[in-house]
Amino acid sequence: MLKNYLKIAWRNLLKNKVYSFINIMGLTVGMSACFLIFMYVNFELSYDAFHSRADRIYRLVTDIKTPSETINTSVTSWAFAPAIKADLPEVEAFARVSSESLLVRKGDVKFQEENSAYADSALFQVFDFELIKGDPKTALKDQLSIVLSEKAAVKYFGKEDPLGQTLLLTGDGLVATVTGVMKDIPENSQVKADLFVSMPTFTQRFAKGIDDQWGNFGATTYLLLKPGTTGSALEKKLPAFLENRAGKLMKDNKMHYTLFLEPLRDIYLHSTRDSQGNANNVYIFSVVAIFILLIACINFINLTTARSAERAKEVGVRKVVGAPRTLLARQFLAESILLCMIAFVLSILVSALLIPLFNTLAGKTISTGILASGWYILTLFVAAIGIGLLAGIYPALVLSSFEPVVVLKGRFATSTRGILLRKGLVAVQFAISIVLIIATLVVYTQMSYMRDRDLGFSKEQMLIVNSQGDPAKNSFKESIANIPGVMSTALSSSVPGSGNPGAYSEIENKSGDLQIANLDLYFVDFDYIPHFNLKMAAGRPFLKEFGTDTTQAMVMNEAAIKLFGYSTPEEAIGRRFKQWGREGKIVGVIKDFHFRSLQEKIKPLTMRIEPGGSSLVSVKVAGGNIPETIKAIEAKWNQLVPNRPFSYYFMDEFFDRQYRSEERFEKLFFYFAILAIFISCLGLLGLASYSTMQRTKEIGVRKVMGASVGSIVGLLSKDFLKLVLIAFVIASPIAWYFMSEWLQNFEYRTDIQWWVFLAAAVMAVTIAFATVSFQSIKAALMNPVKSLRSE
Repeated sequence: MLKNYLKIAWRNLLKNKVYSFINIMGLTVGMSACFLIFMYVNFELSYDAFHSRADRIYRLVTDIKTPSETINTSVTSWAFAPAIKADLPEVEAFARVSSESLLVRKGDVKFQEENSAYADSALFQVFDFELIKGDPKTALKDQLSIVLSEKAAVKYFGKEDPLGQTLLLTGDGLVATVTGVMKDIPENSQVKADLFVSMPTFTQRFAKGIDDQWGNFGATTYLLLKPGTTGSALEKKLPAFLENRAGKLMKDNKMHYTLFLEPLRDIYLHSTRDSQGNANNVYIFSVVAIFILLIACINFINLTTARSAERAKEVGVRKVVGAPRTLLARQFLAESILLCMIAFVLSILVSALLIPLFNTLAGKTISTGILASGWYILTLFVAAIGIGLLAGIYPALVLSSFEPVVVLKGRFATSTRGILLRKGLVAVQFAISIVLIIATLVVYTQMSYMRDRDLGFSKEQMLIVNSQGDPAKNSFKESIANIPGVMSTALSSSVPGSGNPGAYSEIENKSGDLQIANLDLYFVDFDYIPHFNLKMAAGRPFLKEFGTDTTQAMVMNEAAIKLFGYSTPEEAIGRRFKQWGREGKIVGVIKDFHFRSLQEKIKPLTMRIEPGGSSLVSVKVAGGNIPETIKAIEAKWNQLVPNRPFSYYFMDEFFDRQYRSEERFEKLFFYFAILAIFISCLGLLGLASYSTMQRTKEIGVRKVMGASVGSIVGLLSKDFLKLVLIAFVIASPIAWYFMSEWLQNFEYRTDIQWWVFLAAAVMAVTIAFATVSFQSIKAALMNPVKSLRSE
């Protein structure tokens, strides 16, 4: 019987090639889009899931409260973790990780290893980073021990066994021994490095005594709790721990620390401190996937029920010869499932072709290929059967319910209820499509707003060279100033878009008291402010003619002076400051500029002259012959800094990296919106084609009576266009609400403009009219003799 169902289903598919093609095409596109989105969503949700003890791993984070503000940071003091392990028996192990950029040399070959980090010896006890060679318990125990990833081991040693071999670290050429080789860390891991250096190398050699500095924050700390211990239970003990260990320090510094525990699996998407992912985007893509599949299912239901009149006599004959309704329903369900199975096979092939492109668009390796996605394929297969059943059950019930006496007498007509249902489903389809059109336009306008907004500083044609603190940096900066094509240079610890430290500061407030705050800090030279074209709001920039500027001067931004109660920038000039061992006066206030992403509010910023703490050389180059200018700069670098590789980046590209995730979201959202509209148009094309076929003789009569092509096209199109306009009315408030919520993620955002809705309406009507008019014009141009031949 099953074989008979499938044989009849196959014959019906071949008999109605156009409708079969439209249905299969819509389902194939819908399933392919869902397959790719499902892979993306699952990948985003899978971060750190490969750790067997992930449910017991927590990140320790800190709130630092000062008299001025509360700072929510993802790092802790270097002293916290060892003390917690000693004082609280619930902690099984801890691992501190500190990302670093290290100069690594092997012979004459040198690398600036950006993807490196210092880590405690318990790293491999806390996390499931698999060591291929070496002992996980001792690999990071001693000073100058390093563990390489497989990729790094090949880079430095080729086919040789790296275990026991040495590399030179930093400009001092410290000899470090390779004590382990680990498998490359998966991409869905927050902790990533190709080279781990033992933590004692940092805490006992480069920053001796830092383990006892309770006020020195900079360690990313992970705790592995013992089985049976919950994060909430341990968190309750942390206030008493802090009071016991750091109570006097907090009192003396007029600060208060609060420690929290973040479950490892929640950090990537849900941390409010430094979330790398975006939970909202994951939810949005999940909804888009459901919408796309819903549109494809609506197409199927509409086209099947619209063609019910054609199959009415078939049902009547089958019932007359004894076929029960359940058997007919199973037949139509078999057709539905067969069609979905064909679409499933095609969607797997399409997805296999699109995975490399999708990885590129997503900016990460979501999947290495279709064969690596076995569970996804199985899930999609089950979903295809489910779609076949769900999408086919209504048409099956409708078609199997026809009364043979009525349909065999030729009195059958499509019911008003069926027509209203199809119109309602078309309206739902286009409502979804219009929501996606509006959302795409809002995302585009927000991204354009962020790209085009005046940031308050100059970033065009700005070359940044990282000297990594090399002693020759000052000589290098001075020597390149005379190169043709170099317009200006500056030296600093940070540039807009890069990280910067927060400094314990005491600033004289409006009442004349020294007010404590933790302020962002840039170390700069005398050229920095004019070099980046920063504007003064009051006072003056750093000037060489004022000898005390190198030790006793500070420049702040407008956000900082507001923090201390000043209503105008001029009021802050001449006020006292204490910061990291320096004392002096505020000599200038610069206008606020966006030194971080537009998603963040401009924070208080301080600047001080500190050549020793500056490592970034900024070079403003002329636009004439940039490649030649870069070659000349590189030649000077190789002459003055021969021990380090020359590496640089352009400021505008670097700053815009902060928006890469939003740009990827914009592109992916745009492409999936296009797919949803395409599927909707397929369904509309099918319904228009069927509707036109049903009215062929009417069109012939109208043409004989003198109707013009335009009037016939208008007649056939107006009903569909009415549905699109109804869909627009439904979609607009829904899109406005959800996109208003999405925009709340940005501190600086555009408003949703009225033209967005007008553009969406025009686009929807144009697309629908173009789709429908294709069939309408074809019918209107048909020779009426052919249409009326049978009359």
